[in-house]
Amino acid sequence: MLYPFLRSCMFMLPPEEAHNFSMKSLEKIHATALGKKILANRFNFTHPSLEKEVFGLKFKNPVGLAAGFDKNAMYLESLQALGFSHVEIGTVTPKGQPGNDRPRSFRLPQDKALINRMGFNNHGAEIIRTRLELWRNNSKKTGLIVGGNIGKNKVTENADAWKDYVFCFQQLFDVVDYFVVNVSSPNTPGLRALQEKDSLAKIFTELKNVNLQKSQPKPLLLKIAPDLTNEQLDDIVQLTGDLQLDGLVATNTTISRENLVTPKAAIDKIGAGGLSGKPVKARSTAVLKYLRNSLSNTVPLIASGGIFTADDAREKLNAGAALIQVYTGFIYQGPGIVKDICKGLV
Repeated sequence: MLYPFLRSCMFMLPPEEAHNFSMKSLEKIHATALGKKILANRFNFTHPSLEKEVFGLKFKNPVGLAAGFDKNAMYLESLQALGFSHVEIGTVTPKGQPGNDRPRSFRLPQDKALINRMGFNNHGAEIIRTRLELWRNNSKKTGLIVGGNIGKNKVTENADAWKDYVFCFQQLFDVVDYFVVNVSSPNTPGLRALQEKDSLAKIFTELKNVNLQKSQPKPLLLKIAPDLTNEQLDDIVQLTGDLQLDGLVATNTTISRENLVTPKAAIDKIGAGGLSGKPVKARSTAVLKYLRNSLSNTVPLIASGGIFTADDAREKLNAGAALIQVYTGFIYQGPGIVKDICKGLV
């Protein structure tokens, strides 16, 4: 019952400041022996029935943290202490970039939602690779799976976008366990145009050529938007088969503003950005079901969008997901979300 009070205090701060403060506080707690013990006792929950093997990787439970939360791989040990089986870092771009102007993150408490237009702010592939090397060298081998979500720099023309994805892939190859190609964020101008079939084929063909030269290729996934039409989803399905993609993440944030409780004037004042949380759940699940019905069962799907409770997670798993990822639910439900979902699933 403590978290609702803490959340009300944190919600008095702007979203980015609250995020940074809460994660640095968690890190300080985790840095002490007593803190580690408290976190382990409060948030760890394991059960054999939760363990899964997906695209050749072993996950201790199906609950992961979606990309965008730990963009720069700064809090992996602390997040693992909260029970996450996997954390997707990024989106990582070749060169570090500041992202869009602030304010760029907004809460919609009445809708249990967020709107963000962060714009791929991150430290860049080389710095993040170095940080992950240190983490892997210094951390105990406790099984956390790390995904690398990769994108293009804002200044890179779409015709050259594949070069940015290949650069990030090469930089991060030895320090992440799987890759997710992000062409579905609404916050980098022109990025979503890369979801068209020809553009995607170019990116993944180049990535697969590099991947297959490695002694142990890494799983390659695509993250898609919830706003695609069925015809566009059919193109994704065909591309998945033609290029033998290892999986899909469904879905990213939406540009839709339908069926919100928050007054329209407040929404209009916020402006552009991707909407996440409860309002995107139904559409994300519909996309998930469409993909599951259209794809071979050998292609794993990761569900993201509106997951707050064990019932939400079960709905995604029943719709065909192999794994789930939370983000907005983590902010609204608090650090106990992984344990609560896992206990509910068991």
